Amino acid sequence: MAGKDLVEIGSNTAKGGFRNEDYVVEKFNNWKEDLDAQQWLVIMEYTLDEIEYVRAVKISGYKTDVQVQVTIKLKQAIDVENLQVKLVSNKRGKNQIDKRWVDNYVEWNMPKDVNRLLKHFTGELEPKLYFKDYKSQVPLKDSRRILLNEFTYEDKCKILNFFKDNQVMIVNDILKGRGKFAAEWMLVIQILPHGKRWVLKSMNYVMNFYGNGEVKESPKHSINIGKILIQRKGGDGGRKTANMLQFNIDPTELFIAGENNN
Repeated sequence: MAGKDLVEIGSNTAKGGFRNEDYVVEKFNNWKEDLDAQQWLVIMEYTLDEIEYVRAVKISGYKTDVQVQVTIKLKQAIDVENLQVKLVSNKRGKNQIDKRWVDNYVEWNMPKDVNRLLKHFTGELEPKLYFKDYKSQVPLKDSRRILLNEFTYEDKCKILNFFKDNQVMIVNDILKGRGKFAAEWMLVIQILPHGKRWVLKSMNYVMNFYGNGEVKESPKHSINIGKILIQRKGGDGGRKTANMLQFNIDPTELFIAGENNN
């Protein structure tokens, strides 16, 4: 099947309701009767007539939400596909793809000064601990943390340069992940009053689409890596977890990307 046809299948309006990852598992396990699951398997480059058995399971604690195991007729091996599932109910809007305490990004070998600056950015370290090193203090928009434009120019550059220098690794880690449960596909299911639709894209496509762009200060003085927003988590009723570092994307942009590929 041609690439264009796959895109058209992937952006079709889905028939039937979607509730959560369990329902996606159910659809794959019922693939012989489920037209959506059949289309997903075709996008993943399977020939339906060659499939003997499909088993899907829900995965927790990794970038992969649903793992699909596909047995092909006349083959001894079982293919495995790892899917990250995004369920959205708005026309547009950010969706969290990663959040951790700054210290938990150990695999990035973050310099100590950047680590400290990001903790001020999230509010894990109080602003007064930063400004005690300087004679003057700018009026803070939020007394709980420091926005990017409120750092000294030198320190702001340190933060941005860290993300620029490690852009490929960071985008891979926050979207795809590492190890045997790294996600290979992103399935976005959008539920709106007038109906439902889905789009399925390879994770390599997703990483390039969201992460292949300029690293810069965002309009609200957080950080952008391409289409990815890096910010203080916030919310959580004032609990300490509001001071985590959070990465967001708008999954609905993949629908527009699919339309532009037609």
